[in-house]
Amino acid sequence: MKLTLNVTAPTFHLEDVFGRNINLAKYKGKKVMIAFFRHVGCPFCNLRVHTLTKAYETLKVKNLEMIFFFESNKTLILKSTFHKDVSPIPIIADPEKKWYSIYGLEESAFKSAYSHLTMFIQTAIKAKLKGLPLHAMAGGESINTMPAEFLLDENLIIRKLHYSQHLNDRMSIDAIMEFVEST
Repeated sequence: MKLTLNVTAPTFHLEDVFGRNINLAKYKGKKVMIAFFRHVGCPFCNLRVHTLTKAYETLKVKNLEMIFFFESNKTLILKSTFHKDVSPIPIIADPEKKWYSIYGLEESAFKSAYSHLTMFIQTAIKAKLKGLPLHAMAGGESINTMPAEFLLDENLIIRKLHYSQHLNDRMSIDAIMEFVEST
């Protein structure tokens, strides 16, 4: 079931792929973006990760922290130089997709197929031109996972959320900036 606005985000205390303890409760007092991605070779997701990591320092100065979830396992994530470079942003491997379920992420063969048929080639080219990883699923990930993003206020209340309708459908950077600049 999808989450709704103005409720406390489901809390977690997990280890990220870099061995750090990530306790959502300890983020109280800061704004937080939680982003759920597909697998580490997904060009749609890797373009988004690239965009967010480029904005990370600007957003961090404005009191926004980020936490990324991938459905790939830790070994696959750590094999990717690109994903290692995302640190200091925590990356949590969730191959069983427990937290994907808790946060209400959708599986949609139709939306995934539509995205692949209409946007894959141009997205893959953009990813390749930026030197981002692009490869087939390697560890039991699902081709049908649809990404989602959540913006939490300083009390860990979900104030903005975005469940993707296709694989390039994400919250705009302008919407994220507007959120971090609001009181």
